[in-house]
Amino acid sequence: MKASSKKTSKTNECISENTVTPEIDGISIDCVIFGFKKESLEVLLVQHAGGESEGSWGLLGGWLKREESADDAAQRILYELTSLDNIYLEQLKAFTNPKRVLDRRVVTIGYYTLVNQEDYDVKASLAVREAKWCRINEIPNLIFDHNEILEFSLMQLRNRVRQAPIGFNLLPEKFTLLQLMHLYEEILGIELDKSNFRRKILHMKLLVALDEKQQDVSHRAAKLFKFDPEIYKKLTEKGFNFEF
Repeated sequence: MKASSKKTSKTNECISENTVTPEIDGISIDCVIFGFKKESLEVLLVQHAGGESEGSWGLLGGWLKREESADDAAQRILYELTSLDNIYLEQLKAFTNPKRVLDRRVVTIGYYTLVNQEDYDVKASLAVREAKWCRINEIPNLIFDHNEILEFSLMQLRNRVRQAPIGFNLLPEKFTLLQLMHLYEEILGIELDKSNFRRKILHMKLLVALDEKQQDVSHRAAKLFKFDPEIYKKLTEKGFNFEF
């Protein structure tokens, strides 16, 4: 997918080594962006437009600015590419291998986020030449230690979806139980029993059954659901045991 400029950013400032805003030398932010499409878990990769990684594929990243917290920097970097504000974002850890970048010492703070691919169009910037979604089982060799960061984020995601319903951020507003089950199968890398999954998810009272069915499908149209925002908020804060 070519980077698109359909949406307008609230800032024209791009992530680059030449930005006029003071940056903290040697500290960067790298973001793993998970998406879900046609029953497949995908990751957004970007082709870098400058610096030592010019022309290579990797994760979305940028430098930490002096006036920013790491969380603020991650939100800014994501906004500049996706135009999404206040999306779910979780810090992973600092990746500190002294050899992760060959010509100098760079420590990066990793984050991951879950987004619905239908919510935005990826935008070009001075830092990103092109962007594309890649299936989780078809990831190429990436720059620096980005494959390691991606693997660590996937492990964290698998742990988190068993404790909180964060996976719903990958789905459209209205979805079927089968779509939800396929999402969990993709994230966890396992095959689930359909009846057991249905019984367990409905028992949580997390979903609201809609008086609607799928449209424009060749098979029998399935009932649509959406999540209950109040229950979702409680379960996200308290945590839950979502073992199968």
